[in-house]
Amino acid sequence: MTQSTFQNCFVAGASRGVGFEVVKGLLNQGYTVTALIRTDDTQSHLEALGARVQIGDALDAQQITTALQCFDDAPFAVVTTIGGKGMTRDEPRSDYLGNRHLIDAVPPLSCERFLMVSSIGVRESAIALPAQVLDTLRPALLAKAKAEEHLMASELPFTIVRPGGLLNEPASGHGLLTADVRAAGSISRLDVADLVIQCLQSERAVNQVLSAIDRDRSRSDQTLEPWKL
Repeated sequence: MTQSTFQNCFVAGASRGVGFEVVKGLLNQGYTVTALIRTDDTQSHLEALGARVQIGDALDAQQITTALQCFDDAPFAVVTTIGGKGMTRDEPRSDYLGNRHLIDAVPPLSCERFLMVSSIGVRESAIALPAQVLDTLRPALLAKAKAEEHLMASELPFTIVRPGGLLNEPASGHGLLTADVRAAGSISRLDVADLVIQCLQSERAVNQVLSAIDRDRSRSDQTLEPWKL
């Protein structure tokens, strides 16, 4: 695994879940982390861990542009776990619009990696999920698909990680990355965060789209080829 040179990381969607665990993992490894959160509910907790905090709504393009000025011209990486509906029923899903604002605001010459946490079921990985599940998740999956496509069309060196069903359980250490779009299963948020950080540190993961599941919780009918970082 070839490690990147950046020591700064901007994590969007850092207030909870995978984003929060990515912040903790990066800080434990000595990175300088700026955490983007929409409200100040978890600001004190993140700051106590050692993160810098920016308050901003991903649906507001100007707020995102301002937040991303925190590193000046120093090289940095971006991790985004942004997703979900806006604060009101009529607002668009941040899965697409929030991520689009973030992608468009990142200065290409300073960004060493843009890693998006998406979902199994998006685009060609739709074959991994039953029709009923796809129908239930359709609005989110369509928005995430547009975000993926926008990122891949940008000038940014990207990695897309598509986890399966997310579990609030301790890390098992059995997280598996695969380029096989048939991969289906579940995985703890802690294990996803660990895989995200490994991808950030690997040059082999540049411009790759990878599914993430726990190898002991796979629902795939076939043997999956692991992606070697």
